[in-house]
Amino acid sequence: MKKLTSKFIGIGALFLIISCKTYTIPTESFREQMKNTNSSTMKDVKVNNPLTFGNISYSANNINRIVVEDKDGNKTYLNNSGSIEMRVTHKNGKKFHMYFDTVILENDTLKGGRSRFIQLLKRQIPMDSIAKIEVQDGGKKFNYQNQAER
Repeated sequence: MKKLTSKFIGIGALFLIISCKTYTIPTESFREQMKNTNSSTMKDVKVNNPLTFGNISYSANNINRIVVEDKDGNKTYLNNSGSIEMRVTHKNGKKFHMYFDTVILENDTLKGGRSRFIQLLKRQIPMDSIAKIEVQDGGKKFNYQNQAER
């Protein structure tokens, strides 16, 4: 029984060590940071495909750094990359995921991509329905192929 308990404790400690740090972006701060993003400011980028030896091409926003808050409310910066994931919580409690570098704000509607592999999976969310915005580096190995593109 002690061996089993120590294994669970070890696995739990491992998850705590490698877990992703989650940040929040207040809705008004998000609006301000995204005010110059729209479909006309998107850039074509390529990221490596961690599942194969090919690349994935898509359009990304022009944001380089994101102002975020940690769990204590301290502001910090997070560099935008292909692995930054965004979770939007509606006022009704439903949660939706997107990749941050695909997100733009047009006509008070947040638009973004849900998948790197199926480009047609897009989401549109009215800003007035959003209760919370969270971002984290998901640790996925999506690296831009040409840093000059960003």
